[in-house]
Parts: sequence; C-alpha cells; structure tokens
Amino acid sequence: MKTGLDHLPPQKKQEIDRILRLVFEEFEDALSLARHEWKTAGKILKVILYGSHARGDWSYEPGSRVGKNSDWDLLIIVNDERLTDYMAYWSNLAKRFRVEFEHTHRLLSPVQFIVHSLDEVNDALSHGRYFFIDIARDGVALYEADETPLAEPRPKSPTEASSAARDYFETWFTKATEFFDTYRFSEERGRYDNGAIQLHQCVERLYQTVLLVCTFYTPYIHDLVKLRGQAELVDARLQAAWPRQNSTDVDAFEKLQEAYVKARYIKDFDIGAEQLAWLGERTEVLMDLARSVCEERLAALEAAAS
Repeated sequence: MKTGLDHLPPQKKQEIDRILRLVFEEFEDALSLARHEWKTAGKILKVILYGSHARGDWSYEPGSRVGKNSDWDLLIIVNDERLTDYMAYWSNLAKRFRVEFEHTHRLLSPVQFIVHSLDEVNDALSHGRYFFIDIARDGVALYEADETPLAEPRPKSPTEASSAARDYFETWFTKATEFFDTYRFSEERGRYDNGAIQLHQCVERLYQTVLLVCTFYTPYIHDLVKLRGQAELVDARLQAAWPRQNSTDVDAFEKLQEAYVKARYIKDFDIGAEQLAWLGERTEVLMDLARSVCEERLAALEAAAS
C-alpha cells in the first residue's frame, strides 16, 4: 500500500494532518472512561485515505461549500469489531468534522469515514469485495500501528461476481420500490410524516443497491449523506438526482435525512405536501439512475462470465 502524499499540495497536506489529529483525539476521548479490558486495549491499527484524494483526481473550488469539493474519504481500521459501533465511539468525530467544515472552516473539504475491524477488512478482501480491493490497491496509508499487512485480495471469479451482483440487485432494488409504493400510499392520504420515512428508506435502499451491485459492499447505516457520497464515488451520474445549486434543494435533502428519526419520534416534525412531492420526484430520478447504473454493471459482469 502506498504511504506517500507527494501528489497533494501543501495546503491539502496540512488539512489531512489536521484530520488525522482529530481522528485520534476523538477516539481517545471516546475511550477515556473505559473500564473493560477490551476497551482499554482498543486502538486504531490503520488509517487509510481512499477515493479521489488518494488517486489524485479530486476537485476543489475555493469559496464553494456545497457540491463542488471532493470529500476526504477515510477507512479507519480498529483492533476489535466492537469498536466499530458508530454511536458509541465515532459520532462525535463526525460532528467535529462537520463543524470544522461547515462553521469554523478549518477544513476546506468535507470528511467521510468508515470504521471496520482488521478481521472485517481482511474477510472482505478474501471474499473479493471490490470496494476493499480498490482501497488496498489505490489507498494511501496515513497511519499504521505496525507493519501488519492487509490480507491478499482474492477477486471473485466472473461467474461468482455475476451471480452475487444479480442477487443483490433483485433483492435490494425490489425493497426500494416497495418503500416507494408505501410512500405514494401515505402521500395520497396526507400522511406526510410517514411518507417522508418511506422515502428515506427507499433512497437508503437505492444507494445500498448500487453499492452492493458495483462493489459488493455497503455500510449498513441510515445516514443518507454518507451513502450518497459512497454511491457517487462509484458512479458520478448519480449526482444528478439531487440538485445542490440552491439552499432550498439542499434543505429538502436535509429534511429527508432527518426523517428517519425525527418523523418517528418528534411531534413537531414538519414537512409539507410540496416539499414531500419534490423529494418524491427526485427519488424517482434516483431510482431511474440507480437502475441504469446497476443494469450496466450486471451486463458487464454477465458478459465477462459467458
């Protein structure tokens, strides 16, 4: 795995240095009151930069805060699977990154990260999950606790890949359409809160479908921003589903993001018929794009297997 950052300009190097410091600060803080032996022994084994900043094809437009700047993408590898619990150990880091990008502007680009144990990563490599194979090939190790290498990737055979991708598509895309049907049912009856929940679940499943079909991996989370970011790394055409040129559109997507929790538990969650309808229209656009991306991928895999 690569370790150098010579392809980054000085400003980017300073930014990634700060990001790395925040990772360790927040992880140490999350474990500061640990008493269980497995927690006190918890540590970060590797931090790997992947995606456009690792490859060298990132985009950055000074002064632009939405949609123009490539994310920093990190894989954080820990020594115990229990330490991957997002709410227990990593939610504060996500908040810190968001504050430093959106409010204090100490970070010039958004930061997305995923956390897995070393066993999980090695298992994914041994089962040919493209997402992790790409990271092992193109990623840059920002930190390594020791010289323990990742497992040797074992790509799936063409037949295995085609069969697995087809199964993922048929299962997950079907789930997405079922949620969209329920959204329509709720919308027609003026149950806008429930309609928002169903749309959230539909969008979540659509992004997970793309990720599973194209990379054999998806983070099982409800965070649409993270899922969108991961899926758009796979195919940039998906960006067209959600306009980001004005605050009204951005706010609407944020409302959808919030719906999974707030529409369930907060009495005053407010979403109107017009905003819900717009979200429904954009979700239909995403559904068409996701279907096209997946069908192209499936055709390529089936051709390779024949």
